Amino acid sequence: MKFLKYFALLLFSGSILTSCFNDNDDVPSVASVLEINDFIWKGMNAFYVYKADVADLANDRFSSDQEYNDFLNDFSSPESIFLALRTKEVDPASGLDVDEFSFLVDDYIALEQAFDGITRNNGMEFGLVRYPNDASNVFGYVRYVLPGTDAETKGVLRGNIFNTIDGTQITDQNFSSLLAPDTYTIGLATFDGNDVTPTGTSIPLTKVQYTENPVFLSSTIDVGGNPVGYLMYNSFTADFDAQLNAAFGQFASDNVTDLILDLRYNGGGSVTSAIDLSSMITGQFNGQVFTTEEWNEDRQAQFGDTNLFDNQIRTGAGINSLNLNRVYILTTRSSASASELVINGLDPYINVIQVGSASRGKFQASVTLYDSDNFGRTGANPGHTYAMQPLVLRSINSVGFTDYFGGFTPEIEIDEDFSNLGVLGDPNEPLLKAAIDDILGNKSSSKYNGLQLETVGESKMVLPTFQRMYKNIEAPKHRTTSFD
Repeated sequence: MKFLKYFALLLFSGSILTSCFNDNDDVPSVASVLEINDFIWKGMNAFYVYKADVADLANDRFSSDQEYNDFLNDFSSPESIFLALRTKEVDPASGLDVDEFSFLVDDYIALEQAFDGITRNNGMEFGLVRYPNDASNVFGYVRYVLPGTDAETKGVLRGNIFNTIDGTQITDQNFSSLLAPDTYTIGLATFDGNDVTPTGTSIPLTKVQYTENPVFLSSTIDVGGNPVGYLMYNSFTADFDAQLNAAFGQFASDNVTDLILDLRYNGGGSVTSAIDLSSMITGQFNGQVFTTEEWNEDRQAQFGDTNLFDNQIRTGAGINSLNLNRVYILTTRSSASASELVINGLDPYINVIQVGSASRGKFQASVTLYDSDNFGRTGANPGHTYAMQPLVLRSINSVGFTDYFGGFTPEIEIDEDFSNLGVLGDPNEPLLKAAIDDILGNKSSSKYNGLQLETVGESKMVLPTFQRMYKNIEAPKHRTTSFD
């Protein structure tokens, strides 16, 4: 069953909860830290996929209510207990933390808006990398510009380089604070592959509330006389599934013989949208296993779904499928979560040819837990707006592959050239051209050597949804068992 709003935990007594936060005639009392800490422990105990690795989350951890309350009182803030309850395990193969993605927010309204693609945004989507000759200094490069925004009005373009904010050099220590205000001025520069040189031009930019359509570019390109679909899709946002499906309807009308799916800046989103996108690419596998889910031992029987290729989007409209046997997917380190779910879910069925650089490496999904009787949105404690987004499941493809901590390595490796990013959607843009070359049988990997610079951040890094994958589930009741 597909759901219309939020990729979170919204079901109560068999009904989906999509109501707004209830107003109260009286001023609600402010929740104590103890109350919030109690919510956090109970939610993590109920749902955390790595619960077995955290001794303090064991069902028999406390022998009495007093011992439990003493434990909660040991933490002076919700943030401190949440961090303490996350696993500290490290993947031995990659050396990476097993859980880099569970998070807590103190404003779930902003979280919900981010799920819907609503943010405060000046329209300049950017990446941040270290200087090649001075690792402490950082410069930004514009990845793309959102339509109808201040950045578009001010003439900001993909490929613009900036190295100062409000006249201050960007460094690995100050970039977060410099880019946080609603209004700031970027100082433009050039980059020749070695040196960053200021141009003396500056552009002031202002953020406003903005809803981003993740279907950024969709076109059909003539490649050797054959129609090839190109789609740049920047987030798995549920509210735009119809627009995604419409793009595939056009591809089907154009009789495309190949598809180049550009996920290079797509950090993830809705699991349902990822399944639907994969079903749009194919169509011949309807009803077959896309992925299975591994929850913690207490939740597996209740929630351990098998996700199937399908033929309808969540609105009930029929999916426009291409019935392809191969797909080209453009990736970078910013391709994460639901983007990787598409790669992993499709791989046992069709030829997935990855072009670009290695993806992020995230195979877990999360749900939103609120402080209510069933962890759902309705009935949430009016004394606070904390919510948490713990990892609740590991995603496994139809042949059992998971735990790709290091991400997926492309068959055709090519790094973005910050000195010459090219125009998105143009057949000569380097990553797109590499895919087109392969379609034409002209691939030569020696053409694709680029300067690798270390990424330190990007424009969406401040969003609570950054590189996350979300799941809808039906909720059990709060744990009410006494420890006495």
